[in-house]
Amino acid sequence: MAKFGIGQSVRRLEDPRLLTGGGRYTDDTKLSAPAARMVVLRSPHAHAAIRKIDTTAAQKAPGVMLVLTGEDVKKAGFGDVPCLVPLQNRDGSPRAETPRPMLAQGRVRHVGDAVALVVAETLEQAKDAAELVEVDYDPLPHVVGTFAAAQKGAPLVHEHIKDNIAFDWEMGDRAKTEAAFAKADRVVKLQIVNQRLVVNSMEPRGAICEYDAGDDRSTLWLSSQGVHMIRPVVADMILKIGSPKLRVRTGDVGGGFGMKIFVHPEYPMIVWASRLLKRTVKWIPDRSEAFQSDIQGRDHVSIAEMALDKDCRFVGCRITTYAALGAYLNHFSVFIPTLAGSSMLVGLYQTPAAYINVKGVMTNTVPVDAYRGAGRPEAAYLLERFVDHIARETGLPPDEIRARNLIKPSQIPFATALGDTYDSGDFETVMRKGMAKADWSGFPARKAAALAKGKWRGIGMATYVEKCGGGGPETAVAKFNDDDTVTIFVGNQTNGQGQETALRQIASARLGVDADKIHLVQGDSDVVPEGMTGGSRMVSVAGTATLGVADKIIAKGKMVAASALEAAAGDIEYGDGSFRIVGTDRSMTLFEVAKAAKDPRHVPAGEKPGLDDEFTRTPTADTFPNGCHVCELEIDPDTGTLEIVNYTVVDDFGLALNPLLLQGQVHGGVGQGVGQALTEKTVYDPESGQLLSGSLMDYALPRADIVPHVHFDMHNSPCTTNPLGVKGAGEAGAIGAPPAVINAIVDAIYPHTGVKHVDMPVTANTLWAVIEAHRGRKAA
Repeated sequence: MAKFGIGQSVRRLEDPRLLTGGGRYTDDTKLSAPAARMVVLRSPHAHAAIRKIDTTAAQKAPGVMLVLTGEDVKKAGFGDVPCLVPLQNRDGSPRAETPRPMLAQGRVRHVGDAVALVVAETLEQAKDAAELVEVDYDPLPHVVGTFAAAQKGAPLVHEHIKDNIAFDWEMGDRAKTEAAFAKADRVVKLQIVNQRLVVNSMEPRGAICEYDAGDDRSTLWLSSQGVHMIRPVVADMILKIGSPKLRVRTGDVGGGFGMKIFVHPEYPMIVWASRLLKRTVKWIPDRSEAFQSDIQGRDHVSIAEMALDKDCRFVGCRITTYAALGAYLNHFSVFIPTLAGSSMLVGLYQTPAAYINVKGVMTNTVPVDAYRGAGRPEAAYLLERFVDHIARETGLPPDEIRARNLIKPSQIPFATALGDTYDSGDFETVMRKGMAKADWSGFPARKAAALAKGKWRGIGMATYVEKCGGGGPETAVAKFNDDDTVTIFVGNQTNGQGQETALRQIASARLGVDADKIHLVQGDSDVVPEGMTGGSRMVSVAGTATLGVADKIIAKGKMVAASALEAAAGDIEYGDGSFRIVGTDRSMTLFEVAKAAKDPRHVPAGEKPGLDDEFTRTPTADTFPNGCHVCELEIDPDTGTLEIVNYTVVDDFGLALNPLLLQGQVHGGVGQGVGQALTEKTVYDPESGQLLSGSLMDYALPRADIVPHVHFDMHNSPCTTNPLGVKGAGEAGAIGAPPAVINAIVDAIYPHTGVKHVDMPVTANTLWAVIEAHRGRKAA
């Protein structure tokens, strides 16, 4: 295996193992003893009081070892599944609390709410016994609609939360924004819906817990985005056994997308059950159970207003968003629609005044939290769909309305009206490059040719900016092994992004050793440092930490090599994996120096023997990747079916560590974004509160015939706030795609129908209905 450099398109090092069946996911965990199986009994009601639970028959069923309910949770004195983010309302008061025991106590608040757990010798026995648990429910009024739940007189999800508003939060300068609107030459307004999504990671959630009676310690195996996010919540906050009593481990992960960051109720359940039984217990949900219990994403209703001057420049932006939170506040749920994404609502534009009001709405649905992009896709969709609408209302081309308002290179660094500072970027050039690559100027001819065949063709663009790559610290620990290899330990967790490749590539480039001499360890709370995967921060934070520990190794290695070679430290240079005396052929390899460093005589005074070291990177600022998506599509007006015929992305990621890996991330993100735009929608029946899109028969994931080939390019402006110069990239495709696709659809149908806006998802059925309802109404 070769030495790799930064900027090299290296194929993923983990792929041969994964593609040949060598992956080890949660359900593949090799256990020291056969596992009992856990099944969770869930509520069939959207909202109901629990009058009585009778577990007598279930406890007597064959193979059953344990049946537990909310009363058992209460008797044990366990804590609730917490919301971890404080938030202040506009009036200065704190947000509401929504107590959530791991098993419902007295009331269920959504279909799928956990009511009881059953553990039996086999899965079939546990399922049969769960059906014998008798629950006396008294159904209560419910509400599942985001906007409907916030209206006066709506059924209350929690009786102590008035009008179901868990928080009423603001950002920006309200007075300055109101003044801008008062002086505006024109105001444009639009209501925009960002629908709810089910995450549907390829590998469902699941958990296995082993118990060691020798030290009264549990090992929890699960599919996660970082073991250190899980352990303190389960061990300290909920079960109160203390973190030393719990080891958390994660192997390969088949997709996370934010959902696997969080502690779901099943995790403390299974640890509790395993400790009570003093044996291994396993819980692996099927897809239907995942639909009812996995944290979901998005679900916003927003009213956007823009104040413009006579030259169509943005002078003020005012947005009110109703953000659905589901039945309970989850770990980061109050952060996602507020602090995570709201500052992106000014986008790449110079808008001097902005005011954002977000109302967090409780509904009788599965809780909502981070999903790929986590607040940033919601902001980009709202703004870029709105900007295109403004262009149509003012009669300007979509590129012209943007060009008039985009931040200029001479204004960088630019302080936005919502508190961010963009450190780098050339936004109009990125947009123009995207248009040129998509042959925007040739579109009229292609549109005319399509119309001659009875098809309506449209083209749409979306610029975007994402705030990411910040957050908490990440540490990289390096340890040298006797076989002339080095192992890097990091706390973040690969979910399929290629972290093993990226981090080994950074270490290989800096240390100058073959990548096969570098091992990566993740996913074990006993050995890895603190860290978490999320927010497109792997390379900018964990990668920078890896770079930092490599630099520390080299710096100390020069001192050791100088002693071992009997030379002055200033005469030692490092390159190509070796320390050498400048101007001579005397040298020692990195691994020879590592062995020499075990001798205290060669180690600088006050330092420990060995070259093992660690480095912690604490971000001092966020990164701001940005780009332009251009979508061209063709619609059959007689059926509502459409085909994306060309899709172009030009991104600014600062610096490309591995262009091939980067392109894969963008392609996957575009696939998810196209899915949201065209196929995916979570539907709850307003009358019954039932989840109607509760399986892959009814919830349409994007298919191969929908996801387009992506023509990808970059126009990078190096980030100034981290040593690698990189900007986050893992979520970007999912951020730019939805508005680009919807803008293209509106561009196609507007000349024939006069329709200026459609909400996602635009399925063939919904598009056909829109066309039929407005056919022949020509654009004004």
